[in-house]
Amino acid sequence: QVQLQESGGGLVQTGGSLRLSCAASGSTFSTYNMGWFRQAPGKEREFVAVIIWTGGSTYQLDSADSVKGRFTVSRDNFKNTVYLQMNSLKPEDTAVYYCAAALSRWRSIISGKSEANYAYWGQGTQVTVSS
Repeated sequence: QVQLQESGGGLVQTGGSLRLSCAASGSTFSTYNMGWFRQAPGKEREFVAVIIWTGGSTYQLDSADSVKGRFTVSRDNFKNTVYLQMNSLKPEDTAVYYCAAALSRWRSIISGKSEANYAYWGQGTQVTVSS
């Protein structure tokens, strides 16, 4: 069982920045595939970013087109934490942001974009961007 705890959400003005954190339990965190998703009011949850373990100490990163160039996913395996740095925030980024973990050994970006491939989810953190 993996427990995830997000933090770092809040209210920010358009153009501002936030860094979300997701602390995970488990002794093999470095091998977890970690994703970020978001859900805006009245909309389905959508993929934001993923960081995939590809073996050893290497990872593959990707993000949704809507946030590419503005959001960056990273991880600190010593702290068992994954981050989502969000810059140049827009009102349309307003949503509840969730981190998710997968212990299965899929490697493709396509797999990382699907909610179904994650077994563990955090409770979510609210991000509100004012115009």
